[in-house]
Amino acid sequence: MTAHAKRPYLAILAGFLLLGVLVGQAAAQDGSSGTDRVAKRYSGAAKAADAPAAATDPGLEAKIDKIPLPDFVKEKQTDPAVDQATGKAAQAMAADGQAYDMQVSVQRGLEANPQMQSARATLSGSEESKRQALANFGPVGTVSYAFQRTDAQVVGSASLSMPGNQLVNTMTGTSLPTTRSVSTREGYWQNLYQLQLQVTQPLFTGFRLLSTYQKAALTKEQAEANIKYTELTLVKAVQQAFLTLLQARANVASNKDSVARLESQYKVAQAYYDVGLKPRLDVLQAESDLAQAEQDLLKAENAVLVQIAQLNSLLNLPLNQQTNYVGELSYIPFAMKIEDCLDLAYRQRPDLYMAVKSVQIAERDAKIAASPLYPQVQAQATYTKQGNAPDLDVRDNSGATTPETTAVGITASLQAWDWGSTYFGLQAARDTVKKLQADLAKLRLDVGYQVKTYYLNIQDAAKRISVARTALEASKEGFRMAVARYQAQVGTSTDVLDAQARVSTAEFNLTQALTDYQSALADIYVAMGMKNLDLMAAK
Repeated sequence: MTAHAKRPYLAILAGFLLLGVLVGQAAAQDGSSGTDRVAKRYSGAAKAADAPAAATDPGLEAKIDKIPLPDFVKEKQTDPAVDQATGKAAQAMAADGQAYDMQVSVQRGLEANPQMQSARATLSGSEESKRQALANFGPVGTVSYAFQRTDAQVVGSASLSMPGNQLVNTMTGTSLPTTRSVSTREGYWQNLYQLQLQVTQPLFTGFRLLSTYQKAALTKEQAEANIKYTELTLVKAVQQAFLTLLQARANVASNKDSVARLESQYKVAQAYYDVGLKPRLDVLQAESDLAQAEQDLLKAENAVLVQIAQLNSLLNLPLNQQTNYVGELSYIPFAMKIEDCLDLAYRQRPDLYMAVKSVQIAERDAKIAASPLYPQVQAQATYTKQGNAPDLDVRDNSGATTPETTAVGITASLQAWDWGSTYFGLQAARDTVKKLQADLAKLRLDVGYQVKTYYLNIQDAAKRISVARTALEASKEGFRMAVARYQAQVGTSTDVLDAQARVSTAEFNLTQALTDYQSALADIYVAMGMKNLDLMAAK
């Protein structure tokens, strides 16, 4: 390319360089003012966010306070039962005068719940069955009194003389028969009164009596363990219902705070809309979220009433009584190791003990089923007194009687065959023993799994409590900043509503974590066979 041809390109390149220099100088001249303008804008927004009261018109604040709430908030359409609980609760509690915390509630349930009465009746019945089995070893006496009337005819034969033949024989010297045989019928009757006393003493029953007594003794021990098992079941039911009540009350408080925050936001949005600073959409969004919060509050209040009724039922109190249940959800340290928990569970669980007794009872049933294979030996003594009068006296000749008899003897009997009935019954009893042994092994595995699960639930809930508290603090601070930005007109209504939703969610998560933690404590103490009435740390 020649020098003449390169000149247009050089001119174009020089023009671009000159334009860049001019733009750079202009930017350098306005750079300081542009930076200050951006800094002032963000610093002003920050000041407005930090001090919303200073950025808000006092007249606007007064107008916000005068904004009416929606009808559903003003009317407070709550369940009549809620009004009754809040209006008459003070009178009912004043009449009762007793505060029921968790420990008092559990004690009341153990004393008054019908489940405990049923378990105690079962224990009393097993004691009587044991006494009955012991009494079967002794002799059995039988007394009987009988009356028997006998009417009959005795058929016989008699010889009658023939006087005519005798005369002929005398006169003529013949040998005609002088007698002849005839049949006779004689009436016979007898009144027999009999008193009999019989004593029977079993000597050997093929181990049936011994096995029956051992079975009754094991049944009593099982009933004693059932008392503890019923207590643990009732303790867990009362504690879980109590914790659910505390959770419902915490949800009510959280929902009330949520309603208060949304009411404030609704008033602000309505005031800003009235002066033309915000669109109608902000008001509608705030009203919609406020209505949802009211719905959640109504559900939470109803849950409180339901749990009070459930606790009253467990404590055998009137369902309509507004009992003064007191307590709060809190963190209670749990320092036991999993090995200690498992060891306690295997040693103290009443259902494991009851399962062992069930196996032993089944073994005794197998021995009872085998008793017909052995000879049955018993001794008997019988005394009989009889007569033909009601007082056992002999007063007439109505019939022959033996006034008194005494008999003593020993009887041994052995069942020869029964077409396999005894054998098949014995095999069925042995299979039942094997089945219960397998059930016991499974129950032991289930106990270990339950303890491990509840132990992990405790650790999980403890971690969630720490996280939930941090999230709640952050969400409250975020809500405060969102409200401030909205009032400074640098934020949106959606930001405020989202921040409020995050606060409600954080409060619910914290309540749920605390409830899950204490519920896991109640579960693991029961799983270890321990009655910890107030869930305090085991000593």
